[in-house]
Amino acid sequence: MLIAVDIGNTNIVLGFLHGRDVIGAYRMTTKANHTSDEYGLMLRQFLALSGLEPADVDDVIIASVVPKVMHSFRSSIIKFLGIDPMIVGPGIKSGIGIRLDDPKSLGADCLADCAGAYYTYSGPVLVADFGTATTFNYVNAKGTIISGLIAPGIRTAAAALWGGTAQLPEVEITRPDSILASGTKTAMQAGLYYNFLGGIERMIRQFHDEIDDNFKVITTGGLGRIFADDTDLIDVYDPELMFKGMAAIYERNVR
Repeated sequence: MLIAVDIGNTNIVLGFLHGRDVIGAYRMTTKANHTSDEYGLMLRQFLALSGLEPADVDDVIIASVVPKVMHSFRSSIIKFLGIDPMIVGPGIKSGIGIRLDDPKSLGADCLADCAGAYYTYSGPVLVADFGTATTFNYVNAKGTIISGLIAPGIRTAAAALWGGTAQLPEVEITRPDSILASGTKTAMQAGLYYNFLGGIERMIRQFHDEIDDNFKVITTGGLGRIFADDTDLIDVYDPELMFKGMAAIYERNVR
């Protein structure tokens, strides 16, 4: 069994995989001050919830965009599982070309997303990940990333809204029943939702305007689910996309 770990700015997401099949997925809050023992304890608890033992784990692969967390988390894997994990980063074999101004600047999460989308759905494909930041990456038919776009995530934008105003409350990010809001809470929810949805659709249309290929649009990320059914510009919402990408990358580098 392979454990795939996505260390993001908001959450750490773990996937337990047999081959490319996800048999369990768990989230914990990303905190730089957690010790390796704390991470190790949570990891063992998640394994137990899936009916697994540390001895069932064959290997671990990590994609991280939070360097401050890496030392403690990697140490927890070594200490509690006896495994030195594989790290998605420069020099790792992914089979995905990167034709950007600075290929090393591409986040490990974006590379894993693109690998998951290309090997699962083939190319050309536009991959959007709705997380703390919203990223769009275009992978051509040959499996090369030729463009990337970064925008604020909806939760980030929402936090700026209620954090920068004196009287607006914190609200849940959700699809509103109607745009005809009649109160402060529903006004904020509808405004955030439809403003963000409109931005997503405009960016996808712009990619279509500037790229001749008939590409698919694959989305992922914790907040992607609330938009997937509300626009015909998204072809597939795949919450396990990054795990699939890390599994594919692992297979190319398996020791």
